[in-house]
Amino acid sequence: MGAHGPGDGVVWQMSDLEGPVERAAERVARGPAAETDTERRRRRAQFLRELHEAKALRERVQPRRARAARMRQAMRMRTFRW
Repeated sequence: MGAHGPGDGVVWQMSDLEGPVERAAERVARGPAAETDTERRRRRAQFLRELHEAKALRERVQPRRARAARMRQAMRMRTFRW
């Protein structure tokens, strides 16, 4: 019942292990310059959806603190100089 060793009959197929790692390595090799505009917009839209959901949850769970945060943000926006 110990760890698997080289002589216990377990054979790992390298092709099973290489797929996701190779795809991730290709994305890293491409770098941000090769990222398409649609991929970037899709990731940004997903991020903004999750951010909005988190803010809504925080507002439901801590209404007083959320209101204070909204007031601080409003004050910041009023005093910001364009």
